[in-house]
This record gives sequence, structure tokens and C-alpha cells, in this order.
Amino acid sequence: MATSPGADPAVVGPYLAAVLRHERWRSVTVELIAAGMSNLTYVVTPEGGPPDDAVILRRPPTGAVLATAHDMAREHRVISALGPTPVPVPRTLHLCTDPAVLGAPFYVMERVAGVHVARDLPAGYADSPAERRAIGDALVDTLGDLHAVDPAAVGLADFGRPEGFVARQVRRWTTQWEATRDRDRPDLDALAARLAATVPVTQRPGITHGDYRLDNCLLDPAAPGRIAAVLDWEMSTLGDPLTDLGMMLVYWPEAGENRPSSQSPVTTLPGFPTRREVADRYAARTGTDLSALNWYVAFGFFKFAAIIAGILARSAAGAMAGKDTSGYAERIDPCVELGRAALEDGSI
Repeated sequence: MATSPGADPAVVGPYLAAVLRHERWRSVTVELIAAGMSNLTYVVTPEGGPPDDAVILRRPPTGAVLATAHDMAREHRVISALGPTPVPVPRTLHLCTDPAVLGAPFYVMERVAGVHVARDLPAGYADSPAERRAIGDALVDTLGDLHAVDPAAVGLADFGRPEGFVARQVRRWTTQWEATRDRDRPDLDALAARLAATVPVTQRPGITHGDYRLDNCLLDPAAPGRIAAVLDWEMSTLGDPLTDLGMMLVYWPEAGENRPSSQSPVTTLPGFPTRREVADRYAARTGTDLSALNWYVAFGFFKFAAIIAGILARSAAGAMAGKDTSGYAERIDPCVELGRAALEDGSI
């Protein structure tokens, strides 16, 4: 069995055989999925078994991380809690909090059959504008469904502190930027200061995903207008739902725009709703006042810039498991400019 960074099959197999109570897991293959720049995701398959007989293992990066980041227990908890709700999530199977097993806590969940869209739609999938519109509408509706969940009703009343959440988020990502800055970027510092000085009042707290976007979801292979699963819950908490909508719009380029190259061009294809249409559908579904939406979009660009800086810092420390981060530094300034434009020009 070949080793896999952060999840040695010789360790994973016997461990899963014990906790999942089936000997078919004793000998496994472990494949690191080539997606995501933070927590590591692996497909674990019993050797000799069919490809669809697999589970997903999630663990933190294989290096030093920020103290509050990459909390596997929190991620496992929120996915487990949302299982009975309309929000589509994988079924969780096991949480390991003992770092002696793989060097860090990890959890295991079912593998959901779905289409993952990163840079392009697969050939033959959602070819028509109507199907692409259905994808966009489903993304909005699923986000609305998440924000409609009563945290207390699913055992998440203590999952975060919604009071003062937005101001803390600005401080948190400012602190992360300061801890991982690659060089002096006065415009980014100025954007952080302006956001801190203009924090809006939260209308209605709820469960927030923290990084909601198309490529953090799996689409139904047979029905593009259905979300099969929402993934990557590592930044979820109780807070202001409009931070999710703002971040979603950051990742939603329209045709003819010059956006940072790390953003998927999929939503520029004919049929996908515009950002304004996304916002209008969300407002109609949730009844939320979007008069301060530009601030949340600006914050999303600021947060995105800070995330990129964090990725660069982890890459420099050798903690990105071979991920190629070339060109990432050049993506920060365009995010800062788009954040400034959202605040000053009122554009989303």
C-alpha cells in the first residue's frame, strides 16, 4: 500500500475496520482529492471493492495552523446536526479526536455521488441555459434553507456567538492578514479599516457556512437543479447570514468581467443568473433586507484576500500537501480593488 500524505493507508484501514465494524476496510487505498486549499479530503476505498464502496476522510493540513482553524469536531458537529434538515449534507460516520492516530483529529463521512464543478461544467452536463439557471436558483434556495434552520432546534444553540459577529469577523480576518502578510499592502490595510468603521447591524442571526459557493457543493448527476450535498463546513458558526450571501457573490463573475483568476468562470455562461438576480431571489425567499449588501460583498473580497495570504503562508511553510500556489500573490490586489468598489461605487 502506497502512503498518502496525512492519511497512511496502513493506519487508516485497520482503524476504519475497527470503528466501522467491517473487515472490508482493513486494506484500503487512500486518494487525496485535488481540490481545496485548507482541510485535506481523501477518498478511502476498500482494496478490491467497487469504486462506489468508499468513504470520505477529512483532516487538517499537515503543518502548523492557526489556533482556531481546522476544527474537525466543529465541522463534524454541524454536518451531523443538519442531517435531518432540508440542507443537503453527507451522512457522518465517525469522529476521531485522538491525534495519535493520524497526527490530528479527523472525521469520516459517506461519499455522496455528485458533480463537482470547479473551473468548468463537465462535457454534456447542464448544456442548456435553463439547466444552468436551475443550478443558480438551487444554490440560492439551498443557502436560504440553511439560513432558515433554527439553531436551537438542531442542537446548535451554542455553536457560536451571533452578538457582535460581524465586527469580530472583521477583526479576525484583519488579524489573519497581519499574521500572514506577504508584503506591505496599504490598500488592503485601508479596506480593513474602512470595513471596521462601517459594520452593519445584523438583522437576523443564523447558521452560516462561511465559504458558500458553487465548488463547495455537489450537484445531482441527473438533475442539475438539485444540490446533492453542501461541503466544506470548516468555517461554519452562528452569525450574520448575509456574510454567506456576500461571499457567494464574490465567487459569481458575470460575462465580460475581469475578475481574479481564482474565481470560476462557470457563472459567466448563458443561463446563470446575474448577481442582482441571485440577490433578489435570496431576498424573496428569506425576506431579508439587502440595503447593506454592498458592505457584505466588500467584506467578502477582503476575507478572500486574507484567505489567499493564509494559503501563501502555509505553502511557504510546506503545509499545502503539494498544492500549486504560483500566481496567488497577484490575486490579492484585484480583490482589494473590488472590495473598495463595492463600498464606494455601490456595486455588487
